[in-house]
Amino acid sequence: MSPAHELILCGLPAVQARFARDPDSIKRLFFDEPTSRRLGAVCKALAATKRVYRCVPPAELEKISGTLHHGGVVCVARAPVLTAPTPKEVAAWAARREPLLVLDRIGNAHNLGAIARSAAFFGVAHIVIPFHPSAALPGEAAHRVAEGGLEHITIWRVPTLPTFLAGLAASGYEILGAAAHGGAPLARGASARPFALVLGNEEHGLAPEVAKACTHLVSLAGSGRVESLNVSVAAAVLLHALLARPGPAPAPASANRRDCLPPRQRRDTSHRPTFAPPAP
Repeated sequence: MSPAHELILCGLPAVQARFARDPDSIKRLFFDEPTSRRLGAVCKALAATKRVYRCVPPAELEKISGTLHHGGVVCVARAPVLTAPTPKEVAAWAARREPLLVLDRIGNAHNLGAIARSAAFFGVAHIVIPFHPSAALPGEAAHRVAEGGLEHITIWRVPTLPTFLAGLAASGYEILGAAAHGGAPLARGASARPFALVLGNEEHGLAPEVAKACTHLVSLAGSGRVESLNVSVAAAVLLHALLARPGPAPAPASANRRDCLPPRQRRDTSHRPTFAPPAP
């Protein structure tokens, strides 16, 4: 186990993302021989500042990381300090209409990592968690599952979610609580207000006081064959509905099919004479 002020990052995506965002936070780096070929820039930067980097056998990587799932590289980095946003920061988010994710006691670190990966994919830059013993923290497992996504997100930690959500609502946020049952279908389309999507605990859902602080409860309709989605999957589906940009419009049905053919199958008709009926 690493000291409280250190964070172990495993896997090439997580290590490369940390190096791209904050290279000075990397304290030590260990890797196997195959992965070394992809870490030249990182090793060069560490060598320039006389920080430790070393090629080691896989068994040592397992010992350093504490897991079999080290992905061939282990980085020991400075751990972030989680703080609560100030009212001024919240007001700035609202002015920029920045979407937020709020996690009500998500307890599984793998779910936290998967949610962070989806959030980064859709461009959500902030995740808020409560100062609660059952809430997972962004440690080694979360970073590994996030595949570098946590490097694009700031994790904030607030004393109580209902108080924080009340402040968001006062700043103009729409608070959307995800409920397994009983919520309204999610309305598609851009809203004039920024939104905060609130996801509840894996087993118990939203706490009653958190659900009460939401302006709307939303639910996903399914087949009924299983009760609900995994919370990280639900987060991805809801974020897609709220944030996904529309793709290019499909070609009209009357489009010239000749333009869709490979070049060798196209026939040049630019010099073909116009057909004229024979003279009488």
